[in-house]
Amino acid sequence: MPSPTKKRKQNGSDSSPQKVRSIASFFQGQTARQPQLEPDVTEQTLSDEALARKLQAEWDQEENGQSSTSTANDPVAPIAEPEQNGPPLVPSVAPAPDTAPVSSIEPKKNTLSLQSSSGTEDTVSLAVPFDQSPQTFDASKYAAELRPHWASEGGDATYALLTRAFVLANSTTSRIKIVDTLVNFLRVLIEGDPTSVLPAVWLATNSISPPYDELELGLGGSSISKALKKIYGLDNQGLKTLYDRHGDAGDVAFEAKKRQAFTLIKPKPLRIKGVYQSLLKIATSKGTGSQETKQRIVEKLLQDTRGAEESRYIVRTLVQNLRIGAVKTTMLIALARAFLYSKPAGAEFTIRPHHEFARLKKDELTEIYTTAEEIVKASYARHPSYNDLVPCLLEIGVSEELLLRCGLMLHIPLRPMLGSITRDLSDMLTKLQGRDFSCEYKYDGQRAQVHCDEKGKVSIFSRHLELMTEKYPDLVSLVPQIRGEGVSSFILEGEVVAVDRDTGDLQPFQTLSNRAKKSVEIGAITVTVCLFSFDLMYLNGEPLLDRPFRERRELLRSLFIEIPNRFTWVKSLDATSADSESVLEFFKSATDIKCEGIMVKVLDNTINNTATATVQPDSNILNEDNLPEPELISKSTSTNSKEKEKEKPTRRKPLLSTYEPDKRLESWLKVKKDYSTTSDTLDLIPIAAWHGQGRKAKWWSPILLAVRNPETGSLEAVTKCMSGFTDKFYASNKEKYSEGSTNVISRPAYVEYFGEPDVWFEPSEVWEMAFADITLSPTYTAAIGLVSEERGVSLRFPRFLKVREDKGIDEASTSDYLAFLWRKQVERARVEGDGDGKGDKEKELGWAEE
Repeated sequence: MPSPTKKRKQNGSDSSPQKVRSIASFFQGQTARQPQLEPDVTEQTLSDEALARKLQAEWDQEENGQSSTSTANDPVAPIAEPEQNGPPLVPSVAPAPDTAPVSSIEPKKNTLSLQSSSGTEDTVSLAVPFDQSPQTFDASKYAAELRPHWASEGGDATYALLTRAFVLANSTTSRIKIVDTLVNFLRVLIEGDPTSVLPAVWLATNSISPPYDELELGLGGSSISKALKKIYGLDNQGLKTLYDRHGDAGDVAFEAKKRQAFTLIKPKPLRIKGVYQSLLKIATSKGTGSQETKQRIVEKLLQDTRGAEESRYIVRTLVQNLRIGAVKTTMLIALARAFLYSKPAGAEFTIRPHHEFARLKKDELTEIYTTAEEIVKASYARHPSYNDLVPCLLEIGVSEELLLRCGLMLHIPLRPMLGSITRDLSDMLTKLQGRDFSCEYKYDGQRAQVHCDEKGKVSIFSRHLELMTEKYPDLVSLVPQIRGEGVSSFILEGEVVAVDRDTGDLQPFQTLSNRAKKSVEIGAITVTVCLFSFDLMYLNGEPLLDRPFRERRELLRSLFIEIPNRFTWVKSLDATSADSESVLEFFKSATDIKCEGIMVKVLDNTINNTATATVQPDSNILNEDNLPEPELISKSTSTNSKEKEKEKPTRRKPLLSTYEPDKRLESWLKVKKDYSTTSDTLDLIPIAAWHGQGRKAKWWSPILLAVRNPETGSLEAVTKCMSGFTDKFYASNKEKYSEGSTNVISRPAYVEYFGEPDVWFEPSEVWEMAFADITLSPTYTAAIGLVSEERGVSLRFPRFLKVREDKGIDEASTSDYLAFLWRKQVERARVEGDGDGKGDKEKELGWAEE
């Protein structure tokens, strides 16, 4: 790196504009020097701002035709240098009496200028009240005001507008407010700058591409640290001090930018599209010199931020931890609602006039919202890419056509259908009374979605939609052999399982995990796999999602060719609830060969009237949230079942056997061997903790755990736990969540809890927890509104079992499922009683109230 002397000698008064800009890069990263009592005013000794002002004065006088020799004698106000041991930030100092104030210096084109950093913010964008109700928010008014503002500075929507939405979303814990903020922000873009909607959606969802595109920023912490030090004049100690104090890289950037008293010429505003393009450049930079390229882009982004909040969210975007409480579901809801209110200029689809929405009652508005949200969610589940969804919405709005225009497509994975957990076989048989179903072995492998087009191109995706074609070249080579005559294209689903090469015996998942994940050569494969297929979702250009499971399975088994120990079908047994003995024997046979258990799937959309049809209280009558309908729960205690059917004949809809992407429904039930016990377990997310007492004073104990709300994306606190942990686990947990690490954060907006723990955890893992029973609680927020309008539910005597390393936080137990378990507990108490009739009321309430 050039010395300060050499660097400054390269920048004379006749330098090009590019060289002038490079001064800013150097000045802001210059290390601190000891202050002099009488500074010698020369180019090599002046501080950053003093030199900048001196050069500006020289250029001003040259333009006015004055002698440049007199400029050297002009007084230049000395600027205090930062101390070496503190954060080396340039403090704000008043100009000398005979020097014009900094704010009065008019920046000229291609010249160096000083600006107060506090005066560079986009005040127009920062004043938009996105947190208003969409029914009263006038997006057209603000779009009309912002368009000329954007045009005066380049034309596209500024990043300041997105920052405004982030700030408002982060300032509230109300899920309604967060959604309203995103809805109104999107509406302004839809009407003011539709081309910025897509990049804004990517930035707001803290990603840059679909998961199957494999684009990653690939930025290490050192890159961001270097940029912070260089652009904001921090040294190592200053950076560490700020990070120790705040614990979040974005907050460090906020403080550093806020302390930056002056900046060299007012930066051009960041654009939403420009920031997104910069991230794509970072992700696609490969090969020699790529790290330097990435570093320059990061520094340019930080250098061009206007205001501390922009700096905060640029850095949070770079570290991929936005922390605004908006997840995939939140964004889909916001998109659906935004396109009900607004449309881009020239779009042909119709929307309701704004004044009509203002007059709607709450239940009417909810119905309109729900219909639109279901369409958008269903489209995204079949085609999970904003790159296709957002352009379709801009063209046709929210309509049924969206499911056709942005539906199932080869080589774009659909989100898989999931099975609900049932704890024992008797519970499963009760749920499926009157239905024909299929029991299938649940193999201990990796779920795979295989796509093949007419040209023979094959793509394989994981259940998390990650592309893993390179991991399984042996499966790719099988495709031409398994396609039967007449099969041109297909999407099928199965379980990839490690098997013994000679005998075909099943191997545990740990064996499969030993396979390499990238650039696997067929000749180098040591772990043989078999694909056990179980569903067919697409065939010869036609989606099969709406067809019954029996029909899809028949097509799969009749049109594809089985290859022993390489490609076959899951072992299955068709049965009804009357076949309990054969189902039990099938379950035992599955566990005997080291399967995880069985999957039970409804075969047809119609009820088998020949089967016994006495529906139990916890029957298969569930809504889309996997919970028994409240009306049916209350009626289940009635002794007159005929009267119940007469009162609510339309609620007893049979479970459908169609394939429902991204839904966890009771038409698929999961019975695993570790579930078939007398006690339930839940998969919970550790979110916070308190300092331990006594022997546990050096560890975190107790630890706060949460369930996830699948609708809002929030985490709802459910219990504290201090049982089941070993000292070794306590020590490793304390190391993982050490204060000052990236795993410890400030209070997040997406967590719902009324208390104040000593430390908040970054949600990153799932713990399996046992418990005695479920109680109503005024302290915890889990499932509030689902079992009680005023109280949530909690767990009595929770006990840690293990870390679920096979699960991400999006697979943790939901508040819906927790409410279902509570209802089931209440029903069990009603049926069993307590012998003398006492305590029924307590059991109905969940045994206790915390």
